[in-house]
Parts: sequence; structure tokens; C-alpha cells
Amino acid sequence: MEVPHWDIEVLDTDVLVLGGGLAGLRAAASARTAGVSVVQAFHGRGASQHIIGFNVPLGHADPRDSPQAYFEDTIAGGYELNDPRLVGALADGACPTLEELVSVGVPFAREGTRFAQRLLSGNRYPRSVYHPNGVGRLALERLSAHCRAIGVSAYSGWKAIGLLRDGLDVVGALLVKLSSARLLAVHARATVLATGGIGAIYADSTYPLDVASDSYALALGAGAALIDMEFVQFEPTVVVHPEGCRGMEMPTAMFGDGARLLNAAGERFMFRYNPEHGEKRIEKARIALCIQREIDEGRGMPDGTVVFDTITVLPERLESYMSHCRRLRAAGVEPLTTAPRVRPAAHSLMGGIRVDATTQTSVSGLFAAGEAAGGVHGASRLAGNGASDALVFGGISGRAAAAFASRAAKVPRNWASIHADALSPLQDAWARTDGPEPNDIKKAVRGIMPTGAGIYRSRDSLLETLSTLDLLRSEVDGGLRTSGPRDVIRAIEAANMVLSASLVARSALERTESRGAHQRTDYPKRDDANWLRHVTIETETGVKPAPAAMQ
Repeated sequence: MEVPHWDIEVLDTDVLVLGGGLAGLRAAASARTAGVSVVQAFHGRGASQHIIGFNVPLGHADPRDSPQAYFEDTIAGGYELNDPRLVGALADGACPTLEELVSVGVPFAREGTRFAQRLLSGNRYPRSVYHPNGVGRLALERLSAHCRAIGVSAYSGWKAIGLLRDGLDVVGALLVKLSSARLLAVHARATVLATGGIGAIYADSTYPLDVASDSYALALGAGAALIDMEFVQFEPTVVVHPEGCRGMEMPTAMFGDGARLLNAAGERFMFRYNPEHGEKRIEKARIALCIQREIDEGRGMPDGTVVFDTITVLPERLESYMSHCRRLRAAGVEPLTTAPRVRPAAHSLMGGIRVDATTQTSVSGLFAAGEAAGGVHGASRLAGNGASDALVFGGISGRAAAAFASRAAKVPRNWASIHADALSPLQDAWARTDGPEPNDIKKAVRGIMPTGAGIYRSRDSLLETLSTLDLLRSEVDGGLRTSGPRDVIRAIEAANMVLSASLVARSALERTESRGAHQRTDYPKRDDANWLRHVTIETETGVKPAPAAMQ
């Protein structure tokens, strides 16, 4: 089939925000409020709609809480690998972010005039603000309306397939309209990448379909550095039964309200791993490891799960988790009398694009926020901190991008050449009549990652995984079977998945210790003397430890 001539529409703006979740919306709103023109382009809303609450150190539930206590908990929960500059920005920015959300109409549960707060895993104090129906969907609705009201130009259903580069600068992005295969080149003085994390590179995953491993491929292709890609967090309590709720996360906040984890013998096994507190005061990465060990050593249920006991939660507290109770009942399970069964599933990445405290990447003109960026969570992410990260750093990135755009000088650019470079992945993927189909590559990646680079890894398992991924990369490079524009986009997504999976496995092979969400069976101990440092990535194969230990 002949390679088509691609007609490219062109749009100019000061700031381009890629991503439609809470990080992207916060970036778009903050940049527009700063007085610059803003285009927000997105394929979907990502995982934000499922957010229940986020951490804010108000001290309403416990007066001992403070930004400093929150800072300390995040560092401890990240096994001291966090970038302290980013953690400081998170701790200091959480309360102002809550005020901004309230000002645009996002509702939160209250107890009188004070905010209600829940205790989440890994936090010393109750600090998660929430809504019984979940904060995510409500915040998306209110922030979307706010962005429309202040003049953000939203382009829904558009997917970024490449960043526009002029020399060493990022100057926008090339987008495709998924419903019609139209192309749009957005020229921007500053670009914010907020397109989410690794996507479904694992068979068991909580990622929605519109998160497709794009962030890291886009950034690396533009010359940005990545860090800590080995730290994949597995959500510990993801529903397997009832089938109608499969993939739903049971909130670890319920442990603070009396929920328990039980193995097949009815044993509350978390007290063997965390004798003083059981399911409480332990970060999610460790809970996932404990659950997986119960299953691997034969103490789980026959379907490879453990029991998430909701029956012991007081009815009034259980009913405060309205969306979870509603979904369980719709699937035929009454949580007051019957407990769902759960096991870990890939949920988030602590690593990502390397940024400074303003979310500036190592490439001029490119900023990153939310799960696209790495460094704030270290080796493990506290429950509630994913949403805090997206909301706080989304706002920071919008303001920083607006400031960058305002001071950027207008310079003549050879846009025809810039567009041609961005088009090359499309041209390369178009009209292949042989080779595997893109979905076959995606399925293969999902099949090998859980056993080779899952919760527990080893040198042998990682080398075997990398060998398979190298073969898949050869097939991608040789050409995937495509019969039209939609298949071309799937081929690009498959290539991005292979790349992201390879970066996870290569980084895990490099880190010869166990820390947080990264566990090596051949190196089971934490090694601060040698590994209190990031693993950095500057090219697709250039994985190496940072030259100096973290301070």
C-alpha cells in the first residue's frame, strides 16, 4: 500500500498541555490563570476518575500532623530515595492546592466546619481528604468546567504521537485525531507532558486503556532523561472476585476503619509481617509483597487471592465508601456479609521523567507532571500520594510553563522540517503487510512482564525477560502489520510498550538490592552504602546508576 501524503493542520499557543487527567487539568488551569494562551489535548481522562482522596497535612483529624510530618512520612515511605526538593514542594503545596480545588467547587467530606480525613497506608496520621463518591470524577468535572470558563482550548480525543523538536528545544507536539486520523501540529513555547504512566504492560493492571506508555517514549525520544524505572508499585488489594468488580481497587483506607486481610486458613496474616500494627501503618508496597508471599507459599485461596474482610467494618463506616459498596452490590456481593477476594496488580510507577522542583525536564521547553514524572515518591508511594502528586505538581507545572513561555523569545523556525521529523514514526509504520499485528506485540509484553519483572525479580528472570523484549523490539523495528491509520497508532503504542517494559527490566537488572517496590530475590537486602541513588536513563539502552549517593 502506498504511503499517504499527510495533511497537517497547525495551531499556535503559548502552552500546550498533553493529558486530560487531574495533572493536565491543573496544569492547564494554572497556566491560563497566569495569563498565557493554553491548549489542552488528550485522548481520555486516565486513571484520575478513580481517585478516592488525596493527602493534605491539615491537622484537622489529628493536630500533630503538619507539612513537616508529611514530608518525613513521604521520605520514610519512599525508602529515602525521594528527591527532597520535590517532597518539600509536595508537602508545602498540598494545603494551597486544596484551597484552590474548593474555590472551583470541588466538594469534600466535612465534619462540621473541618475537613474529614482518613488514615491511609504508610501515613502516621489521618490526612486524606475525600468524598464518599470519590474525589476524582467530581474534581474532573469541576476543573474541566473551570478550564472552559477561563478560556483553555480543549482538544478531546487527540493523541500525541511525537514531540516537535527544533535542535535541543521542544516546541510543541504532533497530534492525531483517533476518530478520523487527522493530524494537528501544535506549536507551543512550552509543553507540559501529563499523559500518565506505564499503562498495561502487565497482564494484571489497574491502568485504564487510554494510558499507553506514551509519556516515557515521548520524553526519551525528545532527549529528556528518565530515572528509577525499576520501581513499579503493585496495588495490593485489587478485586478478583466478584467477577463484575474485577480490577477495582479496594481502598487501603478501609484498614483504618477495621477491614482485615485473611488467608485461606482465616488467619489475619499481616501481623506476621507487621506485628505491631497489622494492616495499618505500613506502605502499600510492603502490603503487596506480603500478600504475594502468602499466595506464592500456598496460603492463599484456590484462585490465587486473599480475603479483603469488609464484614468487620462498622456499617456506617463501610457505607461511607459509597462507590465501592454500590459496585460490589451490583456484582452480587453484599459487603456487609460477604468479603471480596483480592490480589496485587500493577498500579503505578515511582520513576519517570527527571524533573526539578518546578517540573522542568532536562530538555528546554518541556515540563512533566503527575505519573509521567519521577523522583517524588522514591522507591514506594504512600497511599494517597498519587493524587497529591498529580494535583500539586500539575499546578506547579502550569505556572512554570507559563513563566517559561512568557520569557521565551520568538524565533524563526523551519516548521516543514520539524513536522517531517515528527512524521517519521507514522511513515515507518504505515502499510506493512507482513509481520505480527500490533495487538500481538502488546499481548506478548503483558504476558512476560508479571513473571520476569513482577513483584519479585532476579537476574535470571530479568535477563530472560530482556531477551524476549529484544526479540519483540526486533519485530517492531522490522514492521508490524497495518492496514490503515488506526493500526498505525496501535503499532506506535506497541513500540512504546516494548520500550517502557525494557526500561523497567533494564533498570531492575541494574539495581542489585531490594528497596521498596523493587525486590530482587538474589539481592534480598537493602544496600544504602551502594544504592541510595537513582538509576538514570539518557538513551534507550543507556541505563546506569547516578554518580553519587543521595543526600
